[in-house]
This record gives sequence, structure tokens and C-alpha cells, in this order.
Amino acid sequence: MSVHTFRTATTSDIPALVTLVTSAYRGESSRSGWTTEADLLDGARIDPDVLRADIERADSRVVVIDGAHAPLACAHVAIEDGAGYFGMFAVDPTQQGRGTGDALLAECERIARDEWHLPVMRMTVIDVREALIAFYLRRGYRRTGILKPFPYGDTRFGIPRRDDLRFEVLEKTFGAAA
Repeated sequence: MSVHTFRTATTSDIPALVTLVTSAYRGESSRSGWTTEADLLDGARIDPDVLRADIERADSRVVVIDGAHAPLACAHVAIEDGAGYFGMFAVDPTQQGRGTGDALLAECERIARDEWHLPVMRMTVIDVREALIAFYLRRGYRRTGILKPFPYGDTRFGIPRRDDLRFEVLEKTFGAAA
């Protein structure tokens, strides 16, 4: 397994990160990876203004792994309601399945657990994304049964191709430090 170097995104990364996140989830390019949402949603996966706010606000970090010429992977970790929140997780679809995502998820968990001393990490996943949910379950997350509505009508989060989308909250409780 290769060693990854992590860094915190700056506002100058916004165009490259929008491209990366979109390539991992939307359109034909996303189909080369397993994280595609192309059959569920069209349009944007991340809005540049939302990304800017995530980069600039306190208790929030966008973590990046750089590739040779562009970001290889990114994720957002933040403090929300006394817990870590994990989102905007993207790995270049042509580079998926090589451990990069595992390393990035572990780094975001480390930040929430060790730097911010939070007891739990939460995320929301579209509940019909069974392969993605299984990925997280294998990494210690559990389904909470808490469902949240999909933001229909807010194109900053995509244009739904079906009318039954909703989010489920997954969470992982951190054990005591070793």
C-alpha cells in the first residue's frame, strides 16, 4: 500500500475539487469507478460556494490527497452537533480500489477523534446506494435508521432522476484511545 500525504484545501483548490468530485459521482466519467450516482442524479455534485464555505468555516476541514497533476482524492470533515461529520468523499474514478479512499477516511476519522476529541463520526448516504453503504459498514459504521429528505428542488446538490431519494445517517462510535 502506498503512503499518502494529506493536506488541507484552500480556496484556490475549489475548481480542481469541483472537477474531482463531479468526476467521481456524475456523468459518464463516473461510471469507470464504483461510486457513480449517474443513474440517480444529474447536474452538480458540489456547489463551488458551498465548498468555499466548508473550506473557510471554523471546525471544518477539506482534506486532499494530491495526484501527479490534480487532486486524487478529497473529503470534508467537520464538527456538527457534537459529532464529526464526514462528506464530499471523492476519489478519482480511474484510481479507485487502491486503498486511497480507506486512507482518506482513516485520516478524517483521526482528525475527528484525536484532534477534535469527538465521540462519533456521522455521514449521510443516499439509502439506495447499497454498495456504498456496505463499504462503510465494513469500516465500522452502522445504519442508524434515521432518514432525512433529499433536497429536491435545490440544484446545488444535483438534479434527481427519480423521486424516491432520501438520506440515511450512518455513524461510527470511536473507542477509547489505545
